Amino acid sequence: MSVTRIEDVAFGAELPGIDTDTSLVNVRDFAAAVGWSGGRFDSHELARKEGLPGALVPGILGMGFFTAMIHRWSSNARLERIDTVFRAPLLADEPCHLSAVVTDIDTDSPRVELDLTIRNDAGETRVIGTATVRL
Repeated sequence: MSVTRIEDVAFGAELPGIDTDTSLVNVRDFAAAVGWSGGRFDSHELARKEGLPGALVPGILGMGFFTAMIHRWSSNARLERIDTVFRAPLLADEPCHLSAVVTDIDTDSPRVELDLTIRNDAGETRVIGTATVRL
């Protein structure tokens, strides 16, 4: 069920999590679409030659994943602000699990604050963030 009104939101509620497509093909296609083609996004081997652990998922793609999760939760949500901190790289071909929790509700505005997290299969937190959503 999609949240449509601020009255439908509960403090501490968890948004339905999503798993994302971080396949190298998807990452490569996204990077090419935004004009970021290059070794670090196209190939694990080329990324390792740059000193990276593998091909990277671009940060803006991770933010796009968060945005998709928020809009699945509330199809009429208007994302006003999103801020992320990349604690460790997101790697292509490494599954990512996104989650969010409601940390503040302002019924007058009507706005909701969310804490955001991306974890890998090992349970390591790779990205954290916050978002402000108007309903």
